[in-house]
Amino acid sequence: MSISTTETLGGDDALPVLNADLQRALRREQRMKYIMPTAALILALLVWEALVAYYEVPAYLIPAPSRIAQTLVTDGGSLLTSMWFTVKLTLLALFCAIVGGVLLGALFALSRTVEMSFFPFAVILQVTPVVAIAPLILIYVPDTFAALLICAWIVAFFPILSSTVIGLRSADHNLRDLFKLYKATPWQRLRFLLAPSALPYFMAALKIAGGLSLIGAVVAEFVAGTAGQNTGLASRILEASFRNEIPRMFAALTLVSLLGIAIFLATSWLSRAVLGKWHESEIRREA
Repeated sequence: MSISTTETLGGDDALPVLNADLQRALRREQRMKYIMPTAALILALLVWEALVAYYEVPAYLIPAPSRIAQTLVTDGGSLLTSMWFTVKLTLLALFCAIVGGVLLGALFALSRTVEMSFFPFAVILQVTPVVAIAPLILIYVPDTFAALLICAWIVAFFPILSSTVIGLRSADHNLRDLFKLYKATPWQRLRFLLAPSALPYFMAALKIAGGLSLIGAVVAEFVAGTAGQNTGLASRILEASFRNEIPRMFAALTLVSLLGIAIFLATSWLSRAVLGKWHESEIRREA
């Protein structure tokens, strides 16, 4: 005689118990997702502090986390000003990469001729190291900020373009034929078929391009060798290295890392907000 699953678990009364256990497991998983990285980071900082103190490492070699935190407080004004410059440069480069990559990707998807004509130029920009072309950009572009923006944009542009093109091409071919059967216009195909298909690819590329725009901004400023008050964190790192102010260099590097983490968290949140209710990559388990 067969026994049903409900009878095996104890009847309908077992369902609320299983539901409650699943809810507790999900809440515990959510807590651990924040607790474990925070605990690991705190432990690493404590070990760093202890090793520096035990071996009496001088601050001009490797400063302790407490010394870095002290430097962030004492030099916070100038460092935050430089951080704001880096933030502006990074966000503008990311915005330009998004606009240019999406528009050019849509144009490539709608016209095979345009894609075959211009895609090699995009590849050339991607494979050419920015440190090799930055001196030329600085020569031909008189404004330093605009030159830095172009360098950072080049680094972040190609992931947006390539992922957008791949996403637009990934639309179901049966649906493509259906749109052709009903004589849909190119704009209708792009809006109702190709764009939803490309959105997951675009959001994945956005996470990558966010970090690359920050990398491009820092590298561009290193190559440019800019100095002065209206400069970014890369200039503070260069100045600190020239003056052998290692704690200040570590403090600026800490702000760069925090900025990169903030960009990653923001793009991850945006991806969950856009894809969380319909795409498999971001759908959360529900009790």
